[in-house]
Amino acid sequence: MQKTGDSSSAATPGAKQPRTERGRRTLRAILDAAAVEFGDRGFHETGIIQITQRAGVALGTFYTYFDSKEDVFRALVRDFSDKVREGAGRALADATDQIDAERRGLDWFLHFARQHKEIYRIIDQAEFVDQDSFRFHYETTVGRIRKRLEAAAARGEVRADVGEIHAWAIGGMNVFLGLRYGVWSDKEDLSEIARIANDFVANGLAPK
Repeated sequence: MQKTGDSSSAATPGAKQPRTERGRRTLRAILDAAAVEFGDRGFHETGIIQITQRAGVALGTFYTYFDSKEDVFRALVRDFSDKVREGAGRALADATDQIDAERRGLDWFLHFARQHKEIYRIIDQAEFVDQDSFRFHYETTVGRIRKRLEAAAARGEVRADVGEIHAWAIGGMNVFLGLRYGVWSDKEDLSEIARIANDFVANGLAPK
């Protein structure tokens, strides 16, 4: 299957970029701690001191990388977006065609959501904390889906008229399946959920 790339900056918006491996590890520790704190407490109830205590760094170290709580939150939303992009990209690597690729991508995302339930609370808060980050997350995610679909249409793997609406429909389905089966439940077989949803994408609701 032909694959389409997606480039993004290595820099983390909102963060002052470290120049050493130690600095990158410290930045990673702050972002991971912020994910837990924002996920558990919410943006408004979380303080910088709580993030630094969880990260095991001094308060002054936080300001080496971020100017404010808003900056670390913005960086965290972008970090989650990058994880979704990179993880889904790896999941698609061995797909046989675009229908199979969509199944693999959803399967990966459902497992990711179950392992990182905090992502939903953080992204939902972004609508009110930083609207630009909120839109960035969904617009770039759906943009990648649209790019994949249109490339697949050119290869004859999906219908020729796919475009923005189809991409948003698939993206919306994936988000709500992740919420229902990844975040709200730990019981269902996620690969089977992805298979059923993929059959729906491939065949629609018309009777067979």
